Amino acid sequence: MVAILVGAALGFLSGLGVGGGSLLLLWLTVVMGQSQDIARAMNLLFFLPCAFVATAFRWKQARLPLPIALPAVLGGLLGAALGCLLGPQINAELLKKAFGVLFIITAIRELRWKP
Repeated sequence: MVAILVGAALGFLSGLGVGGGSLLLLWLTVVMGQSQDIARAMNLLFFLPCAFVATAFRWKQARLPLPIALPAVLGGLLGAALGCLLGPQINAELLKKAFGVLFIITAIRELRWKP
């Protein structure tokens, strides 16, 4: 039951574009004790339906600027392919530390951000 509530909350945040998947990684590794490999795989599976639903709603609201989105999508596809190819060669401890630094930088940026 807790997993359903956490999934719903993180799906809600994903729909807002906040990055529920990043929080899912923390939940899976810190709270649930999953390995980084399993957490990343589960995060990818979690992301697919969330992205589909959020994209459909943004499309319906006419808030999806294709001239801006398409190059980002192509870049994302290229980056994902490279990540899949090179991922097994990257040290898991290094990846954990780099991800932690990214979280800290993002948190500082968000705390300092002014509309």
